[in-house]
Parts: sequence; structure tokens; C-alpha cells
Amino acid sequence: MVVLDEALKERGEPSQDIRVAVQGFGNVGANAARLAADQGARIVAVADHMGGVSNDDGLDINALYDWAREHRTVKGFVGGEPFDGPEVITWDVDVSIPAAHEVLVQRGVLVVPDILVNAGGVTISYVEWVQNIQQFSWQKDRVDRELTDTMRNAYAAVREVAEEYSIDLRTAVFVLAIRRSGDQAIRRSGEWAKRPRRECM
Repeated sequence: MVVLDEALKERGEPSQDIRVAVQGFGNVGANAARLAADQGARIVAVADHMGGVSNDDGLDINALYDWAREHRTVKGFVGGEPFDGPEVITWDVDVSIPAAHEVLVQRGVLVVPDILVNAGGVTISYVEWVQNIQQFSWQKDRVDRELTDTMRNAYAAVREVAEEYSIDLRTAVFVLAIRRSGDQAIRRSGEWAKRPRRECM
């Protein structure tokens, strides 16, 4: 949601009252929908492997979450109209989660890459590791701040690479990852070369 918010800001679009479709309602999809709704978005369509449900006025995400936990699918939820699940990817919305399809890039649709947005989970794992090393628990506000700052910086770095090479954001993620991996390999090889050689016994 931090990355989506940054992308919308860059386009001069508000995050409030945007129409959102979500493909998949597991841990990632459900929480993305909940966070988007908390920011004022209308989740108008949600689909999973068994079916979909829609409501132009916005689905009650908390009620849908409870339904999905009990029935292991969004199909049959009474708070919306049923539809064939695969249709969600072409739903008339402002934001589709996820939307990593080449045809959308070709049409000029902004595709925020899943590789980038899913990095939030890895970031939180790192924050937990740091707390364990320090043997100290941070307040939730600090954890949220660390996550937000990291994701904003990550988006900015990806956007910079995309503009540098005139490529889409998903391709830019790979370019940036390869560049950083290469830089680390070069740095480490230099450090290795400086190490004193040990005599073989």
C-alpha cells in the first residue's frame, strides 16, 4: 500500500475513493484489500480460484474476510454479486491488484511490480531480526515508520532506473537487482583479494 500510495502521488491521483479490484484473497490479497479500504478506497471486485464477488458501492472487506476464512473462498459471499473469477483482471477499476500483465504495459497502464510490493514482508522480517539482535522490542509506530521509509525509498530507486532506461517498473526491478548484486560481487571480490594468503600446511 505504501508503494501504491507513492505511485498514485506521482500521478497526482488521490488514494481516497479509488476503485480497486483484487485477484486472490489469501494473506497478501486480503490484507492489501483491507489496507486499501482503510485508506478510503472502494474494493469493488475480489476473486479467487473458485469465483468472484463484486459490489460497485464497495465490498465490506471485514465481512468478506470472515466469510473467506470460514468457507475458504470469496465465492458465495452475500454482500455482492457473483462473477466468473478470471474476469477480475479486466474489471473497470483504477487499481488492479495484482496487475503484472504485459498487455497492460503495452496499453500504457502503470504496473506496480509484485516483486517490489511483496518486499514489505521481507522488510518486516529484517526489522524483527534487528530487534532480536538488539534484544529490544520497538514500538509499532517505529516498525511502521521503518517499513514505510524503506518501501518509499525502494519505489523511488526503481522509478529512477525506469526513467533512466525508459523501461516499465517491473523490468526496472530486475535491472536494479542485477546492478546491486553486481556491485556487491565486485566489492566482495575486492575485499577477498586484499585478504592475506594463508600458507598451505
